[in-house]
Amino acid sequence: MQFAKAPRSGTVKTRLRSALGDEGCLALHCALVRQVFDTQKRGHIAHQELWWSEPHTFFEELLGDTTVVARNQHGADLGERMAFAFADRLQHYAKVVLIGSDCPAIDPDYVRSAFLALDEVPAVLGPAEDGGYVLIGLTVAASALFSGIPWGSEQVLTRTRERLGGMGWQWRELDILPDIDRPEDLQHLVGHPKLHFFCKKRLSL
Repeated sequence: MQFAKAPRSGTVKTRLRSALGDEGCLALHCALVRQVFDTQKRGHIAHQELWWSEPHTFFEELLGDTTVVARNQHGADLGERMAFAFADRLQHYAKVVLIGSDCPAIDPDYVRSAFLALDEVPAVLGPAEDGGYVLIGLTVAASALFSGIPWGSEQVLTRTRERLGGMGWQWRELDILPDIDRPEDLQHLVGHPKLHFFCKKRLSL
């Protein structure tokens, strides 16, 4: 599952306004969503779904004539939306992995490693450099993993680990990856040809 917010100016990548402006933030958001989507589509690791915050023509164009399924997110906050998605999909699949649209470094091998980990433990995390996570995979739905978490803070990963430990679950963690949320994160776009423009724009300021 790939989670993605609808691309509306002033509502996406807002922590990058000082570096890119609203229109630059919007353009980067769309570019990141497309990068993550296309990378996973080429990988053919598992059944792929795009979970959007609301329908948008950008998503319709992105899906095109692919076989990727689109679904609506449901919930008042990110935690509720992720909990709903896992509860829904784990009725149909033994292993489910969710990624966001902020980390272009998530390649098919990274996702494959997550699915392999789920053969041994009920949960897997892909830690982010900023204290959150860029991937979470489960074999069992557990809404407690997503409630009361301070989303968007540096405590997300720590609190999630605490929650897993309190539930008595074993879990695996993958390599730490950077996501693109702050001006200093734009340096991580080097090496991604379709995203390098945004790094150069930051460096020119």
